Amino acid sequence: MKKLGLGLSLCLVATMGFAKENIVIYHAGSLAVPFAEVEKVFEAKYPQYDVLREASGSRAAARKITDIGKPADVMASADYKVIDNLMIPKHAKFNAQFATNEMALAYTAKSKYANEINAKNWTEIFLRDGVKVGHSNPNMDPCGYRSMLVTQLAEDYYKQPDFFKKLFGYGESYTNGEENTNKVVVRPKETDLLGLIEAGMYDYLYIYKSVAEQHGLKYITLPEAVSLKSAKLAKDYKKATFKINGKKPGTWITKKGGPMVYGITVAQNAKSPVNKEGAVKFVNFLLSPEGQAIMIKNGQGVINPPVITGDASILK
Repeated sequence: MKKLGLGLSLCLVATMGFAKENIVIYHAGSLAVPFAEVEKVFEAKYPQYDVLREASGSRAAARKITDIGKPADVMASADYKVIDNLMIPKHAKFNAQFATNEMALAYTAKSKYANEINAKNWTEIFLRDGVKVGHSNPNMDPCGYRSMLVTQLAEDYYKQPDFFKKLFGYGESYTNGEENTNKVVVRPKETDLLGLIEAGMYDYLYIYKSVAEQHGLKYITLPEAVSLKSAKLAKDYKKATFKINGKKPGTWITKKGGPMVYGITVAQNAKSPVNKEGAVKFVNFLLSPEGQAIMIKNGQGVINPPVITGDASILK
């Protein structure tokens, strides 16, 4: 996301003989690091384009297009179902499942009991007095509701009755401001919480493993029965459920546990896509072996070949 001074921009335009075309991309916060590299390689390959990225929670990104009507060319979500639930069929025609991830628990050397915690005892440590944990807002970010689902699965896996309720104090859904502030810190998206944990403002963060690795955080690798990593455990993950806000006020969507899969689409509303050709080139590049290699380099699994649903004729 480069910003050039006006004088330099005009000079470059005059020198190159053309003005670059913008490609506006809204994407999940967890894609910030890999997409920065994708942007660099893509622009080197297609110098006529300038990729402009805006990171947020995936649901928040979708609502910028569907509810506010902001112009965008591409939307990439940390949960492909966000595109299915909020964008298709009116605001997107297809959904390309292209990457995977897993949940982890990040911490720093400043975290309470950092020298003691592990994959076997973390549920007990999380309930200790003085220990604070962070997660993103379930209504705005898939990492937030996945934090809820992981905690429910952990309650069963570790045989810790009422672990979810004791930790969060939530019921079957989350309303802004109802968190147990003695134990929990909530922000709109998971990457908003990184600076706070690094500053020692709380102790442990529910986050994607790739993001923990990208930011050099210590982390606990969770058992596959809990981490939402394994496609083989899809039926078991469904035992965990959590309600989030629906398309309209007062409505709800029940999220069920499932393997973590990312989705990408070309956005469509009255103002989108602004740059249809550029949007198609970007999505195709991301789905190509070159784009997938960048995802792998940054700690994410890929779906090869991508699973595409809906009318994706635009990509041909």
